[in-house]
Amino acid sequence: MALITNSSYKPPFWLINGHFDTIYPALFRKIPDDASKENISIKTPDCDSFGINYYNRNADKTVIISHGLEGNNTRPYVLGMAKTFCDHGWNVIAWNYRGCDGKTNNSIRSYHSGFTEDLIETIKFADRKNIKTISFIGFSLGGNLTLKYLGNGKRINSKVKNAVVFSVPLDLYRGCLKISKPGNLIYAQRFLNSLKKKVKEKSKRFPEIDTTHLSKIRDLKTFDDYYTAPMHGFKDAMDYYNSCSALYVLDQIKTPTLIVNALNDPFLPIDCYPSERLRDHPWVHLETPERGGHVGFCSNNGLSYYWSEQRALEFISSTL
Repeated sequence: MALITNSSYKPPFWLINGHFDTIYPALFRKIPDDASKENISIKTPDCDSFGINYYNRNADKTVIISHGLEGNNTRPYVLGMAKTFCDHGWNVIAWNYRGCDGKTNNSIRSYHSGFTEDLIETIKFADRKNIKTISFIGFSLGGNLTLKYLGNGKRINSKVKNAVVFSVPLDLYRGCLKISKPGNLIYAQRFLNSLKKKVKEKSKRFPEIDTTHLSKIRDLKTFDDYYTAPMHGFKDAMDYYNSCSALYVLDQIKTPTLIVNALNDPFLPIDCYPSERLRDHPWVHLETPERGGHVGFCSNNGLSYYWSEQRALEFISSTL
């Protein structure tokens, strides 16, 4: 069955709403650093680069983890997922989008919700002779990115077997409107401040970037109109949203995939729970826990793993 409404997720009683579910893991979860990981720079065809953390367990199976907007591969949700799969014998690749490693990248492009080119380069790195299976895990923007790749059937690597994505803004336009509402101001401003800072830094290398608009921008859609869209070849923000929203490629996915979107996610509008579209989908499952927030899913089960990590391992292992 493609719709999973009776999710097994049960949050700790003291996480009282979606904001607590979202903020607590981001601020208070600590994951020990894995000294065995390799920091590797991946060169791109357009003479740019991005970094990955490669956890090599000499296995024949690898999972690729994609982070969220303005995140990176050291965020607790990435490290926790990496630890879970490493502990169970998987190789793990946790990659940074261009410019998300604290350095300005070498091209005017950076990343966006549909920028699958660098995911493809990451897959090429993962696709070694001894590797039999490649799996995906994506969070938020990284979840949309993952689904966009899977929806392009002709470009799918044959070793890619399954995917699990969490807290995915499947409809980018309506998701942008939702995060810009007054109740989400703290999140939107944090994203905007980080994005504006990157534009200022990049303009030092690329003077054609006009920064005079930055002080006037108050919401993410306006930022996308002035910067994300033109810097990545889109006409405007709506062209970007319509071209890159994973909602419009779900019908084309033919890889076992689990989407987990919590019903109390403060970032996601109703359009990001496409129950009718997925009701009879043979490949894509939609799980909608009542709780979990945005990339939260904190557990109080006495284990070091969060529920999201156990759920991803369970689904991926069962669909190989």
